[in-house]
Amino acid sequence: MSAGIYLLRGDDDLVEMSQQPYEAEHVLQSLIAKFPQLLGGDQYGGGRPWRWLLIGREVPVPDDQDAAGRWSLDHLFLDQDAVPTIVEVKRCSDQRIRRQVIGQMLDYAANGVVYWPLERLRARFDDQCRRDGQEPEEAVREVAGEEVDLEEFWKHVGDNLRAGRVRMVFVSDQIPPELRRVVEFLNGQMNPAEVLAIEVKQYVGTGGARTLVPRVIGQTAEVEARKGRRVRQWDEDSIFASIKEKCGEEEAQIARELYEWTLQRGWSATFGTGMKDAAWIPAVTVAGNRITPIAVYSYGRIEVLFEYLKKYPPFDNEATRIELMNQLNAIPGVSIRKDSITKRPPFPLALLVNAPGAVQQLKRALEWVEERARGTEGQITEG
Repeated sequence: MSAGIYLLRGDDDLVEMSQQPYEAEHVLQSLIAKFPQLLGGDQYGGGRPWRWLLIGREVPVPDDQDAAGRWSLDHLFLDQDAVPTIVEVKRCSDQRIRRQVIGQMLDYAANGVVYWPLERLRARFDDQCRRDGQEPEEAVREVAGEEVDLEEFWKHVGDNLRAGRVRMVFVSDQIPPELRRVVEFLNGQMNPAEVLAIEVKQYVGTGGARTLVPRVIGQTAEVEARKGRRVRQWDEDSIFASIKEKCGEEEAQIARELYEWTLQRGWSATFGTGMKDAAWIPAVTVAGNRITPIAVYSYGRIEVLFEYLKKYPPFDNEATRIELMNQLNAIPGVSIRKDSITKRPPFPLALLVNAPGAVQQLKRALEWVEERARGTEGQITEG
């Protein structure tokens, strides 16, 4: 076990976090199913962070048209572009991760793209949503966007399967060098399929503190370029030009007004990367923490970034996030559910155009976020 990172509590309590293996393979499997963000969606080349829909665990893979399933893969996800993502989890102590897992994964992909009946995958997804207490349509829209057409989304799933556009992902607490070399080689040679590995290291400290650190392996600039996924860096002009083209002049003006207003308040601006779309993210820095309440996308969508807000006080308190939710829900047309205050619920930028005073309501909510963050600045500093 190696000491890797340290957790600072306040100013005087430094907790050493030592890397430790997972107790069992199913522990890591369960974490991936419950927290798919551990698949490192924000580390992928091409721009937008990938978001995931869990189709199911232990998904059968047939090897014939009428077969029930010869194999069973660990997890099957869809991303927001309806690309099937096969995930196989092994601990580094499992010798199969060095050789056997490669052939296993290729069997899954080669047969799945041919023999997976789309209606069966959709039924399995519906069952998974029911177990999670979520409506299938809402789950898809949460990941793929409010504007997505459900039938069209599933049609894209079928199109991607037929085209062999799938993603094969190996997950482990440590990716051995020989697997890494094979992954990088295969990912460089295969197109449109992708082959990646994700290392999810676990660090444990005293008092039950635990940190999980995902790292995506297999993507290089050379491979991305060869596959036609060169990363485009967006900026102020390109973001607002895209909003104008895709949504209209009024939406672009509103977005620019918000941008200039945040700069006047001393907030910083971050622009994403992506071939087709990206986001502008305003941030206010408090006690060294970048607080990012919203993201404004080049296709006219605003996301409320509860997923990131909840990492910092006072937004780590559920009641504070509910208060922000209520302020945003006061904007006509915005309807954020309580079960979304750990996620990234979206609403159309067009809502700020259609309702008088809506822009001012959003500004007041952002002001409130800044005031609440600064109100805890002393607490953050003093621990």
